[in-house]
Amino acid sequence: QVQLVESGGGLVQPGGSLRLSCAASGSIFSINAMGWYRQAPGKQRELVATITRDRITYVDAVKGRFTISRDVVKNSVYLQMNSLKPEDTAVYYCNADITSPARISYEYWGQGTQVTVSS
Repeated sequence: QVQLVESGGGLVQPGGSLRLSCAASGSIFSINAMGWYRQAPGKQRELVATITRDRITYVDAVKGRFTISRDVVKNSVYLQMNSLKPEDTAVYYCNADITSPARISYEYWGQGTQVTVSS
């Protein structure tokens, strides 16, 4: 059983910054990929950023403003969000592709953390 727990969301003014954290715990052999998704009211969930062993990707809307990073030892992923805009307002979800000690891979989701950008 694996759990993902996000933190770091909140209310911030346009131009401000937030740092989201996500920690995975449970029966983990390896984490193949981690990422952040977001869902705004009335919109579909969209990919924000992903990180694997050798690749980092971002949605065009956040390039140059957001930075994804990871700590393999801590089974954690982070999203540094700078120059925030009102259109960044959404529930942000952590996602991870995790292989168990039994060598079974599965995709997990966190519960979500609210990010609100407003003046």
